[in-house]
Amino acid sequence: MRKLLYLIAIGAILITSCDDHLSTKNLFNKSTDNFYRTPTDIDEAMAGVYNALFVQTNTGLADEHIAASMFSDLVFAGGGADDAFAHNAASFADPAEDTYHPLWLETYRGVFRANSIIAALESEDAGFSEYFASEQDAETYLDNALGEAYFMRGFLMFRAARFFGGMPLILAPDADRFVPRSSFSETFSQIASDFHKGATLMAEVDVNTISVNRYGHGNRWTAKAYLARTFLHYTGYMTNIENQPTTQITLPDGTVITRNDVVEHLEDVIDNSGYALVSDFRNLWPYSHINQSAGETVLPWAENEGLQWAGQDGPNSNIGTGNTEVMFAKRYAFADWSNTKYRNWAVLFFSVRGQDVGPYGQGWGWGTVNPNFYNNWSNDDPRKRGSVLDLNANDEGVEAYNPDANNGVQQTELVNKKYIQLRHDGEEGVKGMFYYIYRPGSTSDSYMLWSAQDFYYLRFSDVLLMHSELSETADGLNAVRARAGLEPVSYSLEALKVERKHEFAFEGIRWFDLVRWGDVENSGNNYFSQAAPVINNGVEAVHSVSYRPETKGLVPIPESEIRLSDGLYTQNPGW
Repeated sequence: MRKLLYLIAIGAILITSCDDHLSTKNLFNKSTDNFYRTPTDIDEAMAGVYNALFVQTNTGLADEHIAASMFSDLVFAGGGADDAFAHNAASFADPAEDTYHPLWLETYRGVFRANSIIAALESEDAGFSEYFASEQDAETYLDNALGEAYFMRGFLMFRAARFFGGMPLILAPDADRFVPRSSFSETFSQIASDFHKGATLMAEVDVNTISVNRYGHGNRWTAKAYLARTFLHYTGYMTNIENQPTTQITLPDGTVITRNDVVEHLEDVIDNSGYALVSDFRNLWPYSHINQSAGETVLPWAENEGLQWAGQDGPNSNIGTGNTEVMFAKRYAFADWSNTKYRNWAVLFFSVRGQDVGPYGQGWGWGTVNPNFYNNWSNDDPRKRGSVLDLNANDEGVEAYNPDANNGVQQTELVNKKYIQLRHDGEEGVKGMFYYIYRPGSTSDSYMLWSAQDFYYLRFSDVLLMHSELSETADGLNAVRARAGLEPVSYSLEALKVERKHEFAFEGIRWFDLVRWGDVENSGNNYFSQAAPVINNGVEAVHSVSYRPETKGLVPIPESEIRLSDGLYTQNPGW
C-alpha cells in the first residue's frame, strides 16, 4: 500500500515541473512537448493527479473529512479553549480569510494535471500500440487512462463543489484561468459529465482481481457510484436549499441523466463489480487488528467480539482478511516534519485529548461525540460501539483514563472510534499500531506522524443505500441492516435517513446528507440547537450549536482568490 503513495509523491514532482515552473529548465528532461508519450509517462502523470487528494493544512479544516465532520450535528467542536478553528467551524463562523484555501488550491492543481492528461490522450497523435501486444490492448489502455483522468477531474471538482458551490470551470491546460464562477447547476453538470465519461470509457473489472499495488485507483464502478452521489447531491440541493425542484441533471452536451439512469448504474455495480459488504461492520476499522498487532489482548472488547480486520489494501491485502467493501479511499502513509500532509490528520485531531489510554493513543480532542446522538442510538445496533469509544466502558482497556487530566472543552467522554490513534507495546517500546505494521523508521518517531490509516471516501454499503433511496425499495437498506444483525424494515425516507446516520457516522457524509435533504434547516431532523451535557476544563456544563441557514450549507470562497480574480468571483451568501 505504501508504495502507491511514494509513486504519488514522485508524480507530483514531475507534474509540478510542468504546471508551476513553465519558464524554468526541466531538470527531469520532461516537458509538455515530450511527456505523455508512453504508458509510463501517463502513469506518472496520473500519480500527480492523485497527489492533489492530499492537502497541507495547519488548521485541519482544509481536510474535507475534518471539515465535514465538524459541521455535522453528530459532534461538538471539542479541543481546547484556544482551538479557534474548531469552534469557528462548529458554530458556522469564519473570521479568518483563507481557512479553506488549501482545498481550493489542491483542487485546481489536480484539475490542471488531469486536463493535461486528457488533452494528450485526446490528441490526434495519441497512441501506444508499440508498447502492447495488440492494437486492441493499446486502445483499452488509452480508454482506461482517459476514463480515469475524467473520473479524477470530476472527483476533485465534486469534493470542492460540495463545500464551495459553483466553481470556475477550467477544462483544458491552456484554458483561460480568469473566468467567473459557474453556477451550481453548470458546475454539477460538468462533474456529472466527467463521471459519466469515466463510467463509459473504463472497462469492467472484477475487483477481486485487483492487485495490492494497483489498489486505490478509480475504476468504472467508482465512477458510476460517484455519478449517483452527484445526482443525489445536486437534485437534493437544488430542490431543498435553492427551492428550484429538479429530478434530473442535464450534461453540457445535452444528455439528460434521470433517476432511472442512475438506478441502472448502481444495479450494474451491485450485480457485476465484485464489491461486497464485509461480514462484520466493525472489521472495517483498524481497532479490530490491535490485539493481533500487539500479540496480546490489549482491547478486551475486540477479543470478546471475535473481531478480525479486513485490512485497507483491498481484497488481496497482505494484512487483514481482505477488504471487498471499500471502493475508493485516500491512501495515507507516514509523514515527516517537513511535509505532514501524507498523515491522516483526522486521526490526530479526533483522538482522546492529551492522554494515552490503553490501546488508544492521544490526539487533540476535536469532534467529541454529541451525547444526544449517542443516547438516541439503540444499544442493539453493534455499529454504536463499533463507532463510538465510551471512555467509561470497562472492556475497552481504558482503565488509565483520567477525567481530571482532560483540559479540553465540550468534552463528552465519547470519542470517534473509526478514526482514532491506536498504540501498543512492542520491541521498540510503546508506539502506534501502524508504526509496527509498516515500520517507517526514525523519521516518524512521533505519535503525531503515525496516522497511516486510510480515509474511506466510498464504501459498497453506500451503493446499497443510494440504490434504496433512488429506487424507493428496501433491498439495499435491509442488506445493510442485516449485516448489523437488525430486523428488516419497509422502505421509507425516514428509515433510510436513520440508516445512513448510523452506518456513516463520522465518515464525512452526514453533513452533506443534511444539506441535500434540507434537514440542516429542520431542527426536528437534526441535533442542532439541542442542549447536551459537556465538560469544560473539568467543569460540568451544557452546550448546543445553532446552524446559520443564510450560509446555504456552503463555506466561504477564499478571500485571496476573490482578490486575485479582480472582481470575477463573488462571495458565498452569509459570509
